[in-house]
Amino acid sequence: MSADTSLMPIPGPVDPVPVPRAPSSRADGRVELVGLPRDQIREALEAAGMEPRQAKLRAKQIWHWIYNRGVGEFAAMTDIAKAQQPWLAERFTITRPEVVEAQVSTDGTRKWLLKTHDGHEFEMVFIPDADRGTLCVSSQVGCTLNCRFCHTGTMKLVRNLDPGEIVGQVMLARDALGEWPSSPDGRMLTNIVMMGMGEPLYNFDNVKQALKIVMDGDGLGLSKRRITLSTSGVVPMMERCGDEIGVNLAVSLHAVTKDVRDEIVPLNRKYGIEQLLQACADYPGANNARRITFEYVMLKDKNDSDADAHELVRLLKAFKLPAKVNLIPFNPWAGAPYECSSPERIRAFSNIVFEAGISAPVRTPRGRDIDAACGQLKTSAEKKRRADLDREAATGLHDAA
Repeated sequence: MSADTSLMPIPGPVDPVPVPRAPSSRADGRVELVGLPRDQIREALEAAGMEPRQAKLRAKQIWHWIYNRGVGEFAAMTDIAKAQQPWLAERFTITRPEVVEAQVSTDGTRKWLLKTHDGHEFEMVFIPDADRGTLCVSSQVGCTLNCRFCHTGTMKLVRNLDPGEIVGQVMLARDALGEWPSSPDGRMLTNIVMMGMGEPLYNFDNVKQALKIVMDGDGLGLSKRRITLSTSGVVPMMERCGDEIGVNLAVSLHAVTKDVRDEIVPLNRKYGIEQLLQACADYPGANNARRITFEYVMLKDKNDSDADAHELVRLLKAFKLPAKVNLIPFNPWAGAPYECSSPERIRAFSNIVFEAGISAPVRTPRGRDIDAACGQLKTSAEKKRRADLDREAATGLHDAA
């Protein structure tokens, strides 16, 4: 019997928890509308007993209020009859993930620890720059891929985030930045990167549904050219990503030899470098105007030699890839098995790639002081609770007195 290629490919022996658990239903039984496209909002209204013609009109109105105006309660929807608002509130809900903790770095980077309705924690990060503001969005609670340089990769996968929990991150950021109603002009949140916790292509359907809502011109209204999805190399899903979502692609490459990439990105044992680069060459829409970004974390004495730089150039040119290489200084975390390459070594590596005609900027680490930098996201469920820290601080002050 042939395999059903529409199903999410299971990575096999490199994934200790390949199948995430499903989200649980809301305890109050209400239907969450955030994350639903227009037709599903209409279907939900009809299923609750609303007459079809009215459901079509109400779905359009509710969509506008949720995704364009950013409201969180039916009572704020002024073009819906007051008598009908309690009926909606009894059956439906409009929620964001719960904010457990919000931190601000000395460089302006913001990180939120968020909680799902069934009690699982994950993180998102906003990185402001002079000419843009980038929101780093998570797609899963935990991760299966075990990339050895990545702190998030030390977690087990708990579950996929549903479309509402993915869209909800963008809406929360808009809340914090005061950017409702949606407008393409003058906003701080200009870009989204699917580079938070999890592997987006192992949660493809939910990520696709969420990003379609984010890109809808009558909703959150971000252009697909402003959205980048990062994958560690889930080769079978890459073409579908280009065809069905159409956003920019970033690939976590991090090494140019089989042995090293097998070690630091274990998924390489299933989908090797050549297979991955061929999938990049075939990525729909990739061209010199929409280059594929290759992420390359700089690890001392592991992947940072001149020979590695020359091999990187050779590979990108061999596959005729419209490429940009982001060199990422390794962001340390307690117990990490690697060290960051020296600034001199990173500069030398970058120069070799640049001299071959390939852009290779060095990414400035952001948010390191709040563990918000690349590879540092890890749920605080495995850390001390903020209340515990406050209690300890209070006890310490009392003892000192």
